[in-house]
Amino acid sequence: AHPRAPFSGACGYSGSDIASLYSTRTAAMSTPLFAKGDGCGRCYEIRCVQSKWCVPGSPSVVITGTNLCPPNWYQDSNNGGWCNPPRRHFDMAPPSFYMLAQRVAGIVPVQFRRVPCQRSGGVQFCLMGNPYWLLVHVNNVGGGGDIGQIAVRETGGVWIQMTQNWGITFQAFFELDRSKGLQFMITGGTDGKTMVVGDAVPAWWSTGLCYQGSNNFW
Repeated sequence: AHPRAPFSGACGYSGSDIASLYSTRTAAMSTPLFAKGDGCGRCYEIRCVQSKWCVPGSPSVVITGTNLCPPNWYQDSNNGGWCNPPRRHFDMAPPSFYMLAQRVAGIVPVQFRRVPCQRSGGVQFCLMGNPYWLLVHVNNVGGGGDIGQIAVRETGGVWIQMTQNWGITFQAFFELDRSKGLQFMITGGTDGKTMVVGDAVPAWWSTGLCYQGSNNFW
């Protein structure tokens, strides 16, 4: 386990989450891609097209959506309001953008597609809350990268369905017994695959810490 840095952004990823799990291959997504938080954690392959500023050979880069790029209604969608709906736009971390286009470009047209998320290690669960409220931020989800449903249970207990709090952060209301470990059942939001992370959180766990299970959507 390791300490949980403060939540940040519309998806809830902390700066340390991004640095340790996703590096600089990240992007904030415009409203249609953010999809009310359901787009958090999804992976996209992006390629610069039809611009003189594209890197020769038009290489692609795979990024993870980690934040919302909010609309700017004071600017035209084609002149500063790049993230205004219904435009699908990625505000990429500079190192990733420079893999696609020259620094001087600023903004370029791209082709993109959803791709499976290739993750190293198991799904990570960062715990917050109080004795009657469990708040869980979920990191490092492979496969579709997103979460359709998630349930939690104490060792030997019954499954309790969690609800989305915001982004990729979920909550459940029940009296917690920290002498028991926690297990999570995750259903992917895109492919509907279900996985139980049985060794997610050991007994005598604490809020403010992140725990990592041994399995993932490989």
